[in-house]
Amino acid sequence: LTCLKSSRGSDTGFNLRSHALPRPSPRPFPPVRLALLILNSRRSPSCVTKGATMSAKFVLTGTAEELTSYRALKVLAAATYTSTLLDRKVLPSAADVSAATTPLAKAMALTLPDGTTHVGGSSNSMARAVSSHSPGCKLGAGTGSTDSALVDSWTQFGWTDIEVPVSALKRAKAAGVEAGTEQVKSDLAKALGVLDAQLKASTYLVGQGITLADIGLCAALTEAAEAGLWDPTYEDGKSEGELLNVRRWFDSITNQALFKAAKATLSSASSGVGNAVAAPEVAADAVAFHGLAPPVVPRKFRRNRTRINEVLANAGSAYVGKTVTVAGWTRTNRNADKGRLLFIELNDGSTGTNLQCVLENGITEGFDECKASGGTGASFQITGEVVESPASGQDVELKASTAKCLGAVYGGNAQGTEVGGKLYPLSKKGQTLEHMRANAHLRPRTRIHAAAMRIRHSMAYATHKFFHDHGFLYIHTPIVTCADCEGAGEQFGVTTLLGADHHKPGVTLPIHEPPPPEEKAADGEGGEKKMSKSEMKRLKKQQEKAAKKKAAAAAAGGPPSHEENKVIGAIDYSKDFFARRANLTVSGQLNVETHACALSDVYTFGPTFRAENSHTYRHLAEFWMIEPEIAFADLSQDIDLAEDYLTYCAKYALECCKEDLEFFENNPHGEKGLTERLKNVIAKPFKRMTYTEAIVLLQKAVKEDGVEFETEPVWGIDLPSEHERYICEKVYKQPVVLTDYPKDIKAFYMKLNDDEKTVAAADILVPKIGEIIGGSQREHRTDVLVRRCEEMGLDPRSVWWYVDLRKYGTVPHAGFGLGFERLLMFVTGLDNIRDVIPFPRWPGNADF
Repeated sequence: LTCLKSSRGSDTGFNLRSHALPRPSPRPFPPVRLALLILNSRRSPSCVTKGATMSAKFVLTGTAEELTSYRALKVLAAATYTSTLLDRKVLPSAADVSAATTPLAKAMALTLPDGTTHVGGSSNSMARAVSSHSPGCKLGAGTGSTDSALVDSWTQFGWTDIEVPVSALKRAKAAGVEAGTEQVKSDLAKALGVLDAQLKASTYLVGQGITLADIGLCAALTEAAEAGLWDPTYEDGKSEGELLNVRRWFDSITNQALFKAAKATLSSASSGVGNAVAAPEVAADAVAFHGLAPPVVPRKFRRNRTRINEVLANAGSAYVGKTVTVAGWTRTNRNADKGRLLFIELNDGSTGTNLQCVLENGITEGFDECKASGGTGASFQITGEVVESPASGQDVELKASTAKCLGAVYGGNAQGTEVGGKLYPLSKKGQTLEHMRANAHLRPRTRIHAAAMRIRHSMAYATHKFFHDHGFLYIHTPIVTCADCEGAGEQFGVTTLLGADHHKPGVTLPIHEPPPPEEKAADGEGGEKKMSKSEMKRLKKQQEKAAKKKAAAAAAGGPPSHEENKVIGAIDYSKDFFARRANLTVSGQLNVETHACALSDVYTFGPTFRAENSHTYRHLAEFWMIEPEIAFADLSQDIDLAEDYLTYCAKYALECCKEDLEFFENNPHGEKGLTERLKNVIAKPFKRMTYTEAIVLLQKAVKEDGVEFETEPVWGIDLPSEHERYICEKVYKQPVVLTDYPKDIKAFYMKLNDDEKTVAAADILVPKIGEIIGGSQREHRTDVLVRRCEEMGLDPRSVWWYVDLRKYGTVPHAGFGLGFERLLMFVTGLDNIRDVIPFPRWPGNADF
């Protein structure tokens, strides 16, 4: 017993500050070349988890006994919680483990993905090493350095006060020794009592989520329960007796799918090399082809306040009794007790829920200043104690000791010189969406727009994470371009011909002038004036020189010189900044394809523009597009990628935006049944059918079912939204993929099918929106691409560089485009696209 107790030590930890995120889980995607790699890796002894690379894998080496112990359970649980790939390697003895890894190892050691760095010593150190290599976890720390220290403290407590006594009692029992065990049992009981007291007011040991402390102690208590040293039995609402809080906590942690998966892996066969371990079923397919990023550790930056969402998390249990400083803007305020109390509903944008701050005259410093702040819209910094709220509607409130008005509302008069809320544009009673758009500079303070922006951020982050973890490269494509990707001509022009002074009158634009009239003969007889021999000789030399230069450029494979089509009376763009007509881009696809034909898998995510005179709820003049391109791929793999991406976004929203989704589901501007609709996206594979089959289905609905459409469904039309929504909302009630569209309604770059009538294109239709993704396999045959350009009225010379890609190492490739704002409409349930972008642009509106 003395030897065991003397082995107590401390572990060094890592501070983590990140978010727990769903990992991208490919179903049909990745492409064939990656699938073959995965297939081969499964057949080999050193298998890796599906979709993973060898470089992103840890190896846990140990004896057979050690790899099935609670110490190994800690490491496996940390791996499952962080979606980390981990192999187990069994060696005959502890000496072999030390020789193969590090002298610090006893019977188990962890090898990092670099293959040369080994972690020996305690299992707590190994668990920390695993968690520190995942950017998508916060097992080592909660909301800051204080929580990190608490995690270290409870982890040390688990080692010294739980693991050591349990190990001692097990050894004593095996040796048949009874002397001294009663004291050790008493120490263990006291430790469990301390744990029970800590868990009385909190769900987890530290912060608002599972940490290494919870994992380590639950692993140790699992062994204690198996040894009969305590009874973990717990039944919600029926359990009673001692250690009720510990049993509730233990039941909650150990019955989660992640912990159960780790235990199942622990008990599985462990002989030989392999037995890859990752997160359980929900994340077993996780990929991270770019490797694992280092955690974000705050070194200098620290907020001088606590965010309101942190205070309110888990009903405020983590902050009750603590003094905090918060800052934000008041949503509402009211006086009570004849003006002695002031209630301020404060919000800082981190959550849709307000924190009620109670200011009391004579007790709260700055009371009078805050009372005269002008009401709704004023900004405050308030310090006080978090207490349980006696009123309904909130779990906790802030009892203010000090309050400072940072900015009053000057809406008392039209001049903005008098404090008051009379003319404040956003009254606390609520506003129409149109009124919010008219006051877009204040719109973020409304709950509906703030929720939409939080979800917009989450979907942008989910997009980058999905493609990054799949091994894609983010390419920045130009905003100014001379190419028209869609061929529709609805582009905003970019020019400097108007000058810098927009108020300068009489601006004259250069135009193509008609050729000068031929000079008449001086004798007035109307004959042409003859050129001298020297002039003719000089002209001939100039023509020969120009011809040689053009021929040399063509022979060298250089870019053709731009020859603008000169129309008499039209603007002469050769005098403009770019020496030709330039526009704001409608798509980054053509540009990003150049990088796909060298870097394989790429994507672009940026603003695009379309000068379409449309005032519908589905169109904007400025919007954002997500456009991936995959090389060595056909249309089927392109659809697989698009389906995986859309389902990942839905899953991310359901897991990381629960509060805001619940708000939209219960808001009159949102959508009832929103979360169920998003769950339906994940529930089963998308329905796939051809465009021709869809037309037949629509025609049947008209003839047999009496369905009426504004547009008659005939083959060859570009399906309107009413047709798309009928198919996915009424017929299949799930996302639907339509393929093989008529070539005349699709762009020139889409691959022509063998029937010469359709192209290898696909649109994904979703309920509420209709088309949300449009993609295709790209035409990689030079002759066919040139012919398609000519058929669509596009001069192939204007996209010579795009055609050039087909001349030098062409490959089959595909891609798709998704309008980011339409994705946000789909996720939030909002009906108007103007409400999911910070500053919407539409015809006649470009304010702010």
